[in-house]
Amino acid sequence: MVSRLLRFESGRPAVVGSIGNAAVLQDVSLEDAHAACDIVEIRLDGLAAENALDRRNWQHLVGIPLLFTARRQEEGGMLPSTADERAAWLEVAMEDAAAIDIEVASLLEMSGIVSKILAKGVPLVASFHDFSSTPEPAVWEDRLAVARSHGASVFKAAARLHGLSDLQSLASFQAVDHGLPVAMMGMGPLAPVSRLLCAQHGSVLNYGYLGDLPTAPGQWSAAKLKGAIASLESIRA
Repeated sequence: MVSRLLRFESGRPAVVGSIGNAAVLQDVSLEDAHAACDIVEIRLDGLAAENALDRRNWQHLVGIPLLFTARRQEEGGMLPSTADERAAWLEVAMEDAAAIDIEVASLLEMSGIVSKILAKGVPLVASFHDFSSTPEPAVWEDRLAVARSHGASVFKAAARLHGLSDLQSLASFQAVDHGLPVAMMGMGPLAPVSRLLCAQHGSVLNYGYLGDLPTAPGQWSAAKLKGAIASLESIRA
């Protein structure tokens, strides 16, 4: 059973240690996880790709908040999947979830599992990813509005950064109070600095990786990210 559900407050950056495969999940101890991060993300799509989606595989980590993600392939998922398959993965993890991540694009077709998540009081992270470019802020505003309308507790967005103007756009969106906690992050060569900058501006979820395999382009290791964020001064307006 989950030890506690997550509660998100804008301006309080938490470090998420992401696990994308069964080998890392098995190797990471609860002590290691606490040292490296505040929350552990378990990528259910990664486990499903290895036929390792079994609730017993993460029971040694239930002493730290667990964020379960069932990612569709179009937004970085590790195998092709239907909405029904991803909902079934989340059913397996529901009892242990401190929070659950579903893409904004999947909220409507996964409305059944979304209703169950919200009925249990589990916070919903509604996410959006662009692996090729940085969208105009209006695109993020639109996705955030959809996330809010489906009861999300957090809007998370990741985008490929190609230059300083993209970085500025990302951080500027993070810096605004949207009335819903936001977690913005970049991908690609500018990803590391973007993750620090967004944390300084109040990103509530800041992702690094556990083990030796990043789960997104440009991720820090969770331990390095936690240390770096701890040394930063908040510049949130």
